[in-house]
Amino acid sequence: MNTQRQFDPDKDRIVAVTLDPNTITSINPDEVHEWRIAIYDLVEGNAFAPARVKASGPYALHVSIIGNYILLDVRHPETYEPIAAHYLSLTPFRQLIRDYFRIRDSYYDAIKTASSHQIETVDMARRGLHNEAAELLRTRLHNKLEMDLNTARRLFTLICAVQPFASRIDERESDLPSVLFVCSMNSVRSPMAAALARRAFPGRLIVRSAGVRSGKADGFVHEVMEEIGIDMSVHTPHTMDELVANHFDLVITLSPDAPEAVARRDLEAGAIEHWPMPDPTEVEGNRDSRVAAYRALRDDLQRRVRERLEQLTQASGKRARKGAGAAA
Repeated sequence: MNTQRQFDPDKDRIVAVTLDPNTITSINPDEVHEWRIAIYDLVEGNAFAPARVKASGPYALHVSIIGNYILLDVRHPETYEPIAAHYLSLTPFRQLIRDYFRIRDSYYDAIKTASSHQIETVDMARRGLHNEAAELLRTRLHNKLEMDLNTARRLFTLICAVQPFASRIDERESDLPSVLFVCSMNSVRSPMAAALARRAFPGRLIVRSAGVRSGKADGFVHEVMEEIGIDMSVHTPHTMDELVANHFDLVITLSPDAPEAVARRDLEAGAIEHWPMPDPTEVEGNRDSRVAAYRALRDDLQRRVRERLEQLTQASGKRARKGAGAAA
């Protein structure tokens, strides 16, 4: 049993949760709705703090799935500067996750047809499972990320909600073409382009986005992308320094300062292109005129992404077929 930390209710808490769209993927609205509920419950009530760091909260939590690990990436909620990151192996949780879905389905079935006594029995089993998983979660994260039992329960629910839909593509071994979009702060232009590319070419591309410097989430981006069914609340801004991969088949810069930053980074790129895109954050006027600027950017990016990346995926497919023919 972990010793209970004395949490500061104003500082020791998570105020935002985002999911990595590169590794947690779904176009099913029911699945996305389940993620949102789990995120809402976690943010609504939690006591949380990274151990052994000087930074104080509140915090933003960015969740990725890499191989057999959940990456819990703690960041500043305004600047998204990294504070602490920890890999949590899914292996010890596999049986608990399977039991979670089994008991959850039994509970939903019981609500429809069972007696109140049967419902209570299933609910007790569900609470017991949550408590067991929460204690294991706290133990595995001891002296890394600290949280109370209720927070651990809610975090386990979020892990269960997202892990079945994790992308299992190993980018180091994948033959899929890779694309990187770069803009000033990875807040508007590059994340919009990346999200549009993922939706237009699901499973056909590996898409990343990054900024020259650190930025923060933009509410107008969320609004105009939501209009076309893309949830941008999962996006956390990243800088080029956080890129793991150094090779991309295509790098597309979208802001005036991006080409020089890409050149300094010395990326291995099959091609580098510059798309000069207006920055809608610079538009003045009332709310309607500002939103219209974001919509215009979205629509222009959508057209260009489809046209250019269709060429890239077709060329990749031809190379793959040629290679298969040579091997035969």
